[in-house]
Amino acid sequence: MAIHVKSEIGKLRKVMLHRPGKELEHLVPGDLERLLFDDIPYLKTAQNEHDLFAGIMRGEGVEVVYLEDLTAEVLKGNEELKRQFVEQFIDEGEVADEKMRESLASYLMEIRDEKELVLKMMSGVRAGELDVKTNRPLVNLVKTDSQFILDPIPNLYFTRDPFACIGDGVSLNCMYSRTRRRETLFGKYVLENHPEFAGHTPFYYRRELPYSIEGGDILNLSNKVLAVGISQRTTAEAIELLAQRIFGDEAAEIETILALDIPAIRAFMHLDTVCTQVDYDKFTIHPGILGTLRIFEIKKGDKEEEIKVTETRASLAEVLAKHLELDKVTLIQCGGKDTIASEREQWNDGSNTLCIEPGKVVVYDRNYVTNQILRENGICVLEMASSELSRGRGGPRCMSMPLKRESIQKK
Repeated sequence: MAIHVKSEIGKLRKVMLHRPGKELEHLVPGDLERLLFDDIPYLKTAQNEHDLFAGIMRGEGVEVVYLEDLTAEVLKGNEELKRQFVEQFIDEGEVADEKMRESLASYLMEIRDEKELVLKMMSGVRAGELDVKTNRPLVNLVKTDSQFILDPIPNLYFTRDPFACIGDGVSLNCMYSRTRRRETLFGKYVLENHPEFAGHTPFYYRRELPYSIEGGDILNLSNKVLAVGISQRTTAEAIELLAQRIFGDEAAEIETILALDIPAIRAFMHLDTVCTQVDYDKFTIHPGILGTLRIFEIKKGDKEEEIKVTETRASLAEVLAKHLELDKVTLIQCGGKDTIASEREQWNDGSNTLCIEPGKVVVYDRNYVTNQILRENGICVLEMASSELSRGRGGPRCMSMPLKRESIQKK
């Protein structure tokens, strides 16, 4: 099967990444807030750091594939599909002028190398690249050659968010921000058309649905339990729809969905920025959420598409232990008991770890306080450079989409 992810910690066998490209060089100060960045990463260093990240995983026996390569493979030799993809991409890029749309479509379709085309669509198209004048004389005088007709998509290297693997299926997500919604088109065309995925990957959510949900909020705790964050970017309505579709799939093993209501602020953006699993019975946690966290247990109802929801008063540690069938779990605090270190390292994704196998994680080297605490708790820590990648506000888990993990064996 193409997708098999029934835990956060099973031995990682296959992962999908996107190597940062020129879309990062197309960030300018005036567009940072709109494009969801706080700073402009230096591309050359960001790519070197990303290559190190991929190298760490390959060194652990993980097969690494790239979103841009999978998309190019889908488009190769299929002119009809390529045109469909280009036209939908332009539609969703909100290019209103018909003459400009036609010029954009011609420009992109003339790029014969499929990977070059995909990378161009990711990096954006400026007005000066098109030899076209609209029928609007004022627009022609005001618009500069450097202005983007199609915006760059700089958040793409966070491949965790546009879709999420759940068991043997996927949630193809509706992204919270308009800036990121075109990201899911790449996943859509791969999942629906690539021979490895097409026809045998169930969809538990679709990007056309009206409620936002993002992959950073979805954690596979076990084959029977899924955790989903109610966050700045994932709504309760989306979680209800996701639950209905999972419970409606007879092949799905999930029996319980835990909805964790975390503060809807940028610093806590997704559930995996404040909590990740690092071993059978160990989790990283940002202590700042513990006093405000509400936890809801969602089960299948008695009727079709009915769900039952109950709020639990138990602590996060108690809830996780119960559903993982453990005596207890250890919550390893990001930054330890030092409030300054905790807030600084959480901002730099100290809690956002990628588990390679039980007790072995990839982390950013800059979070040295948290990394030492992980080691003291028996975790093997694989550090990666992070001066530039971290500027995008996402860590190793954010930057990776596991496609296959081995089933875990109980200790």
